[in-house]
Amino acid sequence: MAPTLSTAQFSNPAEVTDFVVHKGNGVKGLSETGIKALPDQYIQPLEERLINKFVNETDEAIPVIDMSNPDENRVAEAVCDAAEKWGFFQVINHGVPVEVLDDVKAATHRFFNLPVEEKCKFTKENSLSTTVRFGTSFSPLAEKSLEWKDYLSLFFVSEAEAEQFWPDICRNETLEYIDKSKKMVRKLLEYLGKNLNVKELDETKESLFMGSIRVNLNYYPICPNPDLTVGVGRHSDVSSLTILLQDQIGGLHVRSLASGNWVHVPPVPGSFVINIGDAMQILSNGRYKSVEHRVLANGNNNRISVPIFVNPKPESVIGPLPEVIANGEEPIYRDILYSDYVRYFFRKAHDGKKTVDYAKI
Repeated sequence: MAPTLSTAQFSNPAEVTDFVVHKGNGVKGLSETGIKALPDQYIQPLEERLINKFVNETDEAIPVIDMSNPDENRVAEAVCDAAEKWGFFQVINHGVPVEVLDDVKAATHRFFNLPVEEKCKFTKENSLSTTVRFGTSFSPLAEKSLEWKDYLSLFFVSEAEAEQFWPDICRNETLEYIDKSKKMVRKLLEYLGKNLNVKELDETKESLFMGSIRVNLNYYPICPNPDLTVGVGRHSDVSSLTILLQDQIGGLHVRSLASGNWVHVPPVPGSFVINIGDAMQILSNGRYKSVEHRVLANGNNNRISVPIFVNPKPESVIGPLPEVIANGEEPIYRDILYSDYVRYFFRKAHDGKKTVDYAKI
């Protein structure tokens, strides 16, 4: 049952915030009231609205890498090259079964289609575990302008913890998605590591590169005046590596390092979009690039995406790897506790690449 609210009730920004954030309706609930005009707090600053106008002005494209190529050195080279020049690439024939991808996408729709009171069991205030959070926008209390997105964020502790606390309606599909993509993630990290003189992913390196996992189920509902807002504002990820599953709607844009243009990442059926996160940029001493990206709002379609954030363990100290600075390369980042870095990211609104400067020497 869609929430009913007369648009008159929305003349007051506090009421919108209460409805969306505090009552847990999210922007999905707002969208389903049939509002015809975007509430003021979603209107982005001029700079962002201008980017919306100019996002499709280029024919550049991020690399698409076929992981089934029998020449594994070629694959590794393509991955490392894309990590240095783009910070983003798509992978096809990656070995994760298409049913697993379809199942987790269907589970995402099922979760967001639950009644509000069901989803509200998982808000920050109500959730029985800090590892599970249903929310909206990015950091509603820190942002001047809100983002047109709802999400369920799931931090993986253990199967048992997930059994106990994750929503039934999407738990198994999400666990299966994490499990079945592990082999591909390891492979990508091995390729990236070898190129940094990391001979093997031993236990120490594994906890540094992939010591913790978070999955977000993202929902971007139909938006009135999509050109005035964003689905997600400009930011780079704090992960080592992000593995993104997107549906067929599109809207993700990446900033080209070569030109500064915003480049659309077209949905390729059965593919993943892979991007380097800030942690990997720091560990590689700037060789691999964590690149700004953003998501447009959409006036015609509801969109979902399901990123896996592959992160260092929260208690890891991240800094340029010894293997990287062994050859006399000057470190450009200091050592920093990963959990402090993440806390800094979530304390503020999305602001492009400013987080990584926090770790600069």
